Amino acid sequence: MSEAPTLTATPKKRQTLNINVRDYALLGALIAIVLFFQVATHGKLLLPANVNNLISQNAYVVILAIGMVMVIIAGHIDLSVGSLVAMIGAVSAIAIQYWHQPVWVAILLSLALGAVVGAWQGFWVAFVKVPGFIVTLAGMLIFRGLAIVFLTGGTIGGLPNSYVAIGARWVPAWFGKADKLDVLTLVIGVAAATGYVVSQLASRRKLMVRDLPHESSPVFFTKMALVVVAMLYFALLLAKHNGTPYVLILLGVLVLTYTFVLNRTVFGRHIYAMGGNRFAAMMSGVKTKWVDFFIFVNIGTLAAVAAIVTTSRAGAAQSAAGTWYELDAIASVFIGGAAVSGGVGKISGAVIGALVMGVLNQGLSIMNVDSAWQQVVKGLVLLFAVAFDVINRRRSGSS
Repeated sequence: MSEAPTLTATPKKRQTLNINVRDYALLGALIAIVLFFQVATHGKLLLPANVNNLISQNAYVVILAIGMVMVIIAGHIDLSVGSLVAMIGAVSAIAIQYWHQPVWVAILLSLALGAVVGAWQGFWVAFVKVPGFIVTLAGMLIFRGLAIVFLTGGTIGGLPNSYVAIGARWVPAWFGKADKLDVLTLVIGVAAATGYVVSQLASRRKLMVRDLPHESSPVFFTKMALVVVAMLYFALLLAKHNGTPYVLILLGVLVLTYTFVLNRTVFGRHIYAMGGNRFAAMMSGVKTKWVDFFIFVNIGTLAAVAAIVTTSRAGAAQSAAGTWYELDAIASVFIGGAAVSGGVGKISGAVIGALVMGVLNQGLSIMNVDSAWQQVVKGLVLLFAVAFDVINRRRSGSS
């Protein structure tokens, strides 16, 4: 009788350990990369201006990674988002400069075009059963070509300030400044940290009530304290610069919305079910064709959001915009722990993966590393991250 509790407790301990390794190794890697570049750049990486640039320059990666993680969880891939960013950015600028439309009309037109293009690609994938790799590879060529045609190989600049503000301006200091710090940014930082603590405590309470695996108290509270300190320090750095960028508010809304969609809605659960076992999901009543269709509509719309952010930050539409964006997004998702075979992935993981890519870009640029070597470093990071995840999952399975 005395051995029974030991046999039941051991698997739960192993499962908890695996959860910790899988969830926190990436966060630890991000911290290590930040500390490395902070030392290597002699403290320049975390200067307030560079932190602000880190957000604005890499916002497109986060936006595209949010959509890409849903595509990859479902077992597909999308190679067209970079070219789609260029094409929609061109249409947005044309609507403002040549069609003399107000900014809000250009934004709505861009979002609608992204949804239509996503529906076009989703139709071929979901109903004609052409593999997503082929459909989006064709889309990559088509949309890049159309971007060049629309812009006649050049650029359209002179966009209005209200449009440029989306990707390159800051929320006004409505609460004023205290000791040269933007008070509104500090308030947002404290509110975000408080919300994080409340959500983490609520999630832990649910796991404990249902007797599900969860972190030990020291691990849980240490992790939470580190994240809160990082959030408050991040807010302090922004407050020292120009405050909160508009694009950061946009990213926060997108992350919260899609985390809810993926984890708390029927649509999100169907995506996971399809990625885990498409046949079983189909036999369980999941309308896999329509789920596939709307996954591509969604990423098309998010590509339009990324196009607006990218074009507004540059202040002009360029035919070369969006080059390699799809690879940055895909790399962020896989670095964030998504499974190559589908069925596994998180919005939070994709965001952390995007931050890893962003810190690499920022740190290597500050160090004046040649762009060719930057590609080499990012490729190695992607390879090692996926290899680590594969090995970890293999060990978990054997346990």
